[in-house]
Amino acid sequence: MLPNYPANILAIAKNIKLLICDVDGVLSDGKVYLTNQGDEIKSFNIKDGLGIKLLQKSGIQVAIITGRHSTIVERRAKELGIQHVYQGRSDKRSTFDEIVSLLSLTPAQVAHIGDDLPDLPLMKRAGLGISVADGYEFVREQADWVTTTSGGQGAVREVADLLLHAQQRLDDILDGYMT
Repeated sequence: MLPNYPANILAIAKNIKLLICDVDGVLSDGKVYLTNQGDEIKSFNIKDGLGIKLLQKSGIQVAIITGRHSTIVERRAKELGIQHVYQGRSDKRSTFDEIVSLLSLTPAQVAHIGDDLPDLPLMKRAGLGISVADGYEFVREQADWVTTTSGGQGAVREVADLLLHAQQRLDDILDGYMT
């Protein structure tokens, strides 16, 4: 059963054409494991992956902007068909503007999900600024909407459900899995 979304959030979500995701703390749980060989290990939630695929299938684009660089992120983005991946970006705001311009969108047509202070400028610039449930407290307070799920635990899927529901596409998707 879907949550009872606030009417103002549904009104904004209805017009979203692009979801921009942070990685660490959003698509992953924020933990970075380093092996003795210097390899980095992260985990990603399969529910988030399906949510991203459902958004794409419904015409909502997905992008990644992250401050760190990781070959694991490149691989996961490729698996999911995410074409707009920006890593190692300390100035996330200019990258946001670059993507919005490239895709001929307005900031009002963008949702951004983040978890910490570097994400805040994007959350404030986007039409719909979202924090994960375990985001930094100040970031949660500034967000338009906060997921009930923590980063790396299905929070992006929760956002996908919100956007698809607001755009009246979720019922058809769910029905497709029932037949």
